[in-house]
Amino acid sequence: MSFDSRPSQLNTWLKGLFPDQDYALVMLNGDAGFRCYHRLSIDGMNYIIVDTPANKVNNLAFVEMTKAFSMQDVLVPQIIAHQQELGFMCLSDFGDCLLANNLNNITMSSLYRQALDLLPAISNIKSTDLWQLPTYDAAFLQIELNVFVDWLVVEHLDLVISFDEKQQLQQCFQQLINSALEQPQVGVHRDFHSRNLMMLADDRIGVIDYQDAVIGPVTYDVVSLLRDCYVRWDDALLAPLLAKQLQITQSQFPQFTITSEIYQQWFDLMGLQRHVKAAGIFARLYHRDNKSGYLADIPLTLSYIVDIAAKYPTLQFLSSFVADRVLPALTKKTIRTTS
Repeated sequence: MSFDSRPSQLNTWLKGLFPDQDYALVMLNGDAGFRCYHRLSIDGMNYIIVDTPANKVNNLAFVEMTKAFSMQDVLVPQIIAHQQELGFMCLSDFGDCLLANNLNNITMSSLYRQALDLLPAISNIKSTDLWQLPTYDAAFLQIELNVFVDWLVVEHLDLVISFDEKQQLQQCFQQLINSALEQPQVGVHRDFHSRNLMMLADDRIGVIDYQDAVIGPVTYDVVSLLRDCYVRWDDALLAPLLAKQLQITQSQFPQFTITSEIYQQWFDLMGLQRHVKAAGIFARLYHRDNKSGYLADIPLTLSYIVDIAAKYPTLQFLSSFVADRVLPALTKKTIRTTS
């Protein structure tokens, strides 16, 4: 392998991919991981060039999940070329129109319904010959919940947690884990939200960022979309969508007794697990990866935790801990940082 700089390696690969052709390469905003994205324009065609360092990114998962999602007729980018050793990819270009950018009180219901209609197909995604879908088991869920304590509470906010607080937090976390595991387990995108869904020219929805797919709880992708970490909607607007999703789940899994009360609790507790995890990840992205942009999204995730956990008597401690310890510490840190 050449020891040239990474941009030089990318340029050499592109010249081999598009020999004797002039092209323009423009850097795009990246994601929360280690990938870098560029738009390549050549002869009136656009492509997405992805720089995915093989020592930091599981490129095999992306390649195989692209196949798996395509087999379920979910619209995902086409892999036009892939340099596995270096970790470069050339993908078809879905454009710049995010579902998130088209949402308002008028369009939200129809756009979310269109997105939710993709979930039965996604729930059928399976392992491939080369990639085994991870199982979203108790250990996996616990590791994610620990990120909240380790990176947000301790690392970012410098809070000292007593032994009793740790025990009570873990009791709450265990309820979230148990709720996730008692649900029907299906193929899960795992980051199915409005910034990972693209509105295409023909009004179809394209799906991106699916390489972390797992076998997990049936409500996970539903809550990822309807209780997005980046936008919050009134529950009254979400209720009809959630009711429809309940009917779909009941028809998919007639062997389960799924009442509206059970489904609502699954949905709420799955959302809590996701928001607890996300708040920790946003702090980790800042401290470990030097990405400060996600700090602004922490307050919304915490507001979800306070409000939703308060609905359940056995999760009152989680709600109070975030309201009384975490949010005030976050406010003080924000004031110190900006003053």
